[in-house]
Amino acid sequence: MYNINAMTNLLQIKTSASVLVKTLSSLGVDSIFGYPGASVLSIYNELSKADTIKHYLVRHEQAAVHAAEGYARASGKTGVVLVTSGPGFTNTITGIANAYADSTPLVILAGDVAGADKKGKIFQSVDIQAIAGSCCKKTFKLNPQDDIAQIIQEAFKEASTGVKGPVVVILPRNILEDEYRNENRASIPAAKISKKDFSVELKEFTNLLNASKRPLILIGGGCIDASAEIEQFVSVLQIPVVSTLMGIGIYPSENNLYLGMIGLNGVEPANEALKQCDLLIALGTAFSDRSTCKNNDFTKNRKVVSINICRNSGMSELNITADVKCFIEQCLENKKLFVPQEKWRMEVDVLKENIIPLEKKSNFLQSSYVLETLSEYTRYYEPVVVTDVGQHQMLTAEFFNFNKPRKFITSGGLGTMGFGLPAAIGAYLAKPENLVLNITGDGSFQMNLQELATCREHHIPVKIIIMNNSYLGMVRQMQEKFYNNCYQVEMTNPDFTKIAEAYDLFAVRVRTKEELIPALEKAIRHQSTAIVDIVIDSFENI
Repeated sequence: MYNINAMTNLLQIKTSASVLVKTLSSLGVDSIFGYPGASVLSIYNELSKADTIKHYLVRHEQAAVHAAEGYARASGKTGVVLVTSGPGFTNTITGIANAYADSTPLVILAGDVAGADKKGKIFQSVDIQAIAGSCCKKTFKLNPQDDIAQIIQEAFKEASTGVKGPVVVILPRNILEDEYRNENRASIPAAKISKKDFSVELKEFTNLLNASKRPLILIGGGCIDASAEIEQFVSVLQIPVVSTLMGIGIYPSENNLYLGMIGLNGVEPANEALKQCDLLIALGTAFSDRSTCKNNDFTKNRKVVSINICRNSGMSELNITADVKCFIEQCLENKKLFVPQEKWRMEVDVLKENIIPLEKKSNFLQSSYVLETLSEYTRYYEPVVVTDVGQHQMLTAEFFNFNKPRKFITSGGLGTMGFGLPAAIGAYLAKPENLVLNITGDGSFQMNLQELATCREHHIPVKIIIMNNSYLGMVRQMQEKFYNNCYQVEMTNPDFTKIAEAYDLFAVRVRTKEELIPALEKAIRHQSTAIVDIVIDSFENI
């Protein structure tokens, strides 16, 4: 038990908690997403004095991580999360695993019980390192002899270099509240990407490309910082482009050379081009089972060149371990070595023209129609679009045109329902000048709808588009296809407009095509959070 005199003395000395906050500020942190508890109150006390950092109180720790992910994905910076010990930390695990799967740079500051207290059964004590070890890039545990400033700098460097990802820093309460005595430690130098000479790899790549008749570029999420270089490279060589889900927007969707997303839920032009290509140039992708359609013979009829910051599996003819941006820059410096692919480009143009979309007959509003309309209506705004997971996610990938990176934010590797709303909050705080849309399903929305309170408190003007089919649509579709039944996926939903009313937020329901545009207009013009609850066909498949 802490007495009043001890706490008064604590407020008067320079503590590790105060150094932590100053270090965060020096690293450029301006936003922290968190939820307080006893183990981290010393940090919250210091945050209350910080002019450069704003803390956003979420309503659940999982949402704090998703909000930090949205912030990081929209801004390109490292997102920061602050939670307390025990359940405060364990509630973050789904978010941390999601960030790990999608290589999103985060630093999770996890309070812990006092180190000296870890004997016997201790209130809110869990083994954070053991729990986090399998789903984060690295953990750091602050010990009494460590310099907290140095640990935090190392954590940020780890999160944001190489294959990016979440890093957990474990902060025992007693050390946070102790006097800081390590003032002469050296700071960690900023990470630099050295310009490696790829002349050997470039020669092999050139030979493969020039020998190819039907090359195809596949863009993955690891290309996020190389969009300008890739666009220039494609322009020079006239090679058609496809993408993974995480690669959407890195190359302009409206460019004639872009064919769409490949894979299990990909579009026909992209998958057909993938079938026909004889050389696949894979940039910043890890060949997930969704991209390869779980096909063990993925490389059977084509050669594959993989250019990625970490080495891929053995399916590639040529594996180039490199930062995509650096390698493409060297390709551009030697662009005279490459032969443009005009003939194949013309064949792909014909391929696109011959694809006839299937006409869907229904008496109900179709999500495909809704998303196509929404894309066209918001085109002028160039919105940041954050989705949840399910049918609406795949249809958004198909029907929206994303012409810039960091405009499409989704949960790819883990497929986490409930990601969308908190991630949209973080995306807006990173890019407040942008219209931010959260496209979600009725199932996903209910996973984290408590974050409407966060929206209300901080006046976050995200526009929430609920594709309400009263089912877990993707699961229902798979059950019908593979198991000949539809069991435990029908949703008895609340009235979402009344939930919005309870949070003092604007909401409108849409049931017909005629109601859609007026509802979107009202929502977008509304100055704060707005919900558009769109009742769609319960049995639409994608």
